[in-house]
Amino acid sequence: MLSEVIKSIVRFILLVLVQVLLFNKIRFAGFINPFVYPLFILLLPVRIPKTLLLLLSFITGLSIDVFSDTLGMHAAATVFLGFLRPTILKILAPRDGYEAEASPRLHDMGILWFLYYLLISIFAHHLFLFYTEVFRFNEFWYTFLRVILSTLTSVLLIIVILYLFDKQKEKR
Repeated sequence: MLSEVIKSIVRFILLVLVQVLLFNKIRFAGFINPFVYPLFILLLPVRIPKTLLLLLSFITGLSIDVFSDTLGMHAAATVFLGFLRPTILKILAPRDGYEAEASPRLHDMGILWFLYYLLISIFAHHLFLFYTEVFRFNEFWYTFLRVILSTLTSVLLIIVILYLFDKQKEKR
């Protein structure tokens, strides 16, 4: 239990640092803005209490906001993601349900399940974030294109990060 808490703290610090120091500097043609920090929320245990999930979501988003000077947009989008996460997990639940101590992991759940989980979650996060940033619908299609391209880029980067740093063996 303590080792999982320590791993989560280290994961939080590393994802926030990588986001702030590296990925916040990337902006391809004004369309692609990769965000990998939601991975912290997505990898939390399945049965985490909702209050704790929302609190951790807020702290994660606020940490990005502090370093990015974005006035709470990331906090709002990450809390939205934390709010949706139990529903997304319920929709994607295996036939037998989740194990008691399960956490969504690439190697445990399988690549297809994890890809659906990532795409839905990151799309919802980016949709909320980018439309909150623009705060108008007269640039609807431009913003929607940003959401799609940034979602695909973020998911690709997250998969690469997980394959590079997840030491567990793949399920066969």
